[in-house]
Amino acid sequence: MAFTPDSSVAIILVNWNGQEFTRACLSSLEKVDYPDFQVILVDNDSKKPEGQVLKKEFPKLVLLENEQNLGFAGGNNVGIRKALEMGFSHLMLLNNDTLVEQDFLGKMMLSFSKNPKLGLLQPMICFLDEPEKIWSAGGKFISLLGRAKTLGDRKTLKNYQPFSKKLDWATGCCMLLTREAILQSGLLNEQYFAYFEDVEWSLRIRNQGFEIGLVPEAKIYHEAGASSKKSHSEGTLSAKVFYFHVRNQLFLIRNQNIPLGFIYNLGRFTLWMGYFLLRGRFQKLKAVAKGIKDGLFTPIKPAPKWP
Repeated sequence: MAFTPDSSVAIILVNWNGQEFTRACLSSLEKVDYPDFQVILVDNDSKKPEGQVLKKEFPKLVLLENEQNLGFAGGNNVGIRKALEMGFSHLMLLNNDTLVEQDFLGKMMLSFSKNPKLGLLQPMICFLDEPEKIWSAGGKFISLLGRAKTLGDRKTLKNYQPFSKKLDWATGCCMLLTREAILQSGLLNEQYFAYFEDVEWSLRIRNQGFEIGLVPEAKIYHEAGASSKKSHSEGTLSAKVFYFHVRNQLFLIRNQNIPLGFIYNLGRFTLWMGYFLLRGRFQKLKAVAKGIKDGLFTPIKPAPKWP
């Protein structure tokens, strides 16, 4: 395969109490055939010294250790700043609960060489336990309603044909960006902490004139929610997950100034609250209510720039 000359990639993984997933991901990255990439592991204050353990097992990685959990956005920004400081031409955010195919990075980098307008790419992402079923083929943003839709969701690879390789947004599960796109658009908005920060970032990058694309021939496999899907008193997903989903969707609608989006999404969230009330899931009910309040009235902070 022909690779883009003089192009280097920093692959940023954030670990938060996910040592086994991260170990498997790092093992799959060791087999990647792209000639110039560096893994940067950001440990988000795991309970055990997981970063140090993984560094001993994978000595080539660059380890950064946070003193507190900065969330998906803040944790990745620590890695992004380091990668920019080190001079990489391209940066990838990759979830630690993924496995990658050997040639996925080369195929993605080749796409950049064919279209200079591209600023952000994502691969075809399939379920780890069902490798022929799609987890994400990119995203479409329904601007009238302020709704972020995942394309290809749960469709089989053999039956799915992307309508277009152009995307409105790419998932933070795996996104590959040019240095220029980040310098012009800024970093992830750390106020989001987790969820919808990838949508907001993608829309901001697109507003700077960069294109976002899918590379369907590049494939990775995702465990899908390993950090958020744990046993809780009110089900698999914690109340905090619902809080961030609600708050950040409203942040996004405010950022994009979508009046009908408020009506549509507040209607959805009201139905959620009714469901949680009937099921006696009061922690989740309170989380949604707090998410609505904070999402509507908390002042929105701008995303940080580099340097």
